[in-house]
Amino acid sequence: MEVLRIVLTQSSANYRKEETLDNKMTYPLPPFSTIIGALHSACGYTTYHPMDISIQGKYDAMHKEPYTDYCFLNSIMNDRGILVKMKNENLLSTAFEKVAKAKASTGNDFRKGISIDVINGTFLDEYRELRDLLEKITEFKTIRIDKVLGLLKKRKKTLADKKKKGESNSIGFKLISKRENQIKELEKTINKRFKDYKNKEYDLPYSKFASLTTSLKYYEILNNVELIIHIKSDKKTLSDIKENIYNLKSIGRSEDFVDVKDVCFVDVVDEIEDEMISEYSAYIDYELVKNETVYLRSKRGTPADGTKYYLNKNYTIENNKRIFEKKKVVYTSRYAAEEGRDNLYFDIGKEKSYIVNFN
Repeated sequence: MEVLRIVLTQSSANYRKEETLDNKMTYPLPPFSTIIGALHSACGYTTYHPMDISIQGKYDAMHKEPYTDYCFLNSIMNDRGILVKMKNENLLSTAFEKVAKAKASTGNDFRKGISIDVINGTFLDEYRELRDLLEKITEFKTIRIDKVLGLLKKRKKTLADKKKKGESNSIGFKLISKRENQIKELEKTINKRFKDYKNKEYDLPYSKFASLTTSLKYYEILNNVELIIHIKSDKKTLSDIKENIYNLKSIGRSEDFVDVKDVCFVDVVDEIEDEMISEYSAYIDYELVKNETVYLRSKRGTPADGTKYYLNKNYTIENNKRIFEKKKVVYTSRYAAEEGRDNLYFDIGKEKSYIVNFN
């Protein structure tokens, strides 16, 4: 069977475990979905092209790399964190301008200028003016708007009481109903004008401000990564991948650049003369480990040892959500096999040979 083999290296990489939040732990090899997504992007595909992937490789060491994590609070806090102004109020991103920073854990006040470091005085003045405006708007609503609406509410009640005493077909009843509708329209107009004014003068400008906190967190970083990827798919897809492989810039984070060392078509077989031991770590189908088709270090009768993972492969869209197909695999090193079965093959090369398990 002819498949495509890609050999590439990365000086550093983080294949983030999606369930880790505080510190971004890494898988020892990229998950299937990460490789498939990267290949689709390199080829410019906008729809899914079915493919099976074999991933194996190794790395020299792992270290932790610090990064600053930005956490936006649900509401703007006047006494803590960092006050910022967003470039786009509809996106919580790193596109913001710092306005001021609280010095202490308590007792700070951006509005009054207590215990803060001012970073952008112009934006801080704008923030304070908006807070002052909110007080005036609130006061106006309490003194003027609410009183007028209260009077209109009483008037509606009076008219409703009169309607109960009158005949529904009488002229007086109809006049009362007409007046009720006029009052309701007046209420709507007052509420709308107030809402529009508040939205334009306060809500929209104020929505550009946000509060955030920062904390020091860590990436797990793999160093000097070598990956061997075998791909099984239709001939057209494999040819597209081979032709566009140098569009593949990174795997993992955007800064985890790749250096493609070799890409070629190879034949994989399911029969070999003698047992083969892999020099790489790999994701091996759990069932192959369970039924002892794959062995640890060529010791027959000893199942391969490793770490069990449920890895994402491809997905379908259901109710606007991605539903991933999960693959149950074992990450293991120095494993061996002597015959192929259930998507287990052998890539016999002049310089190196590989045990290939498609998932």
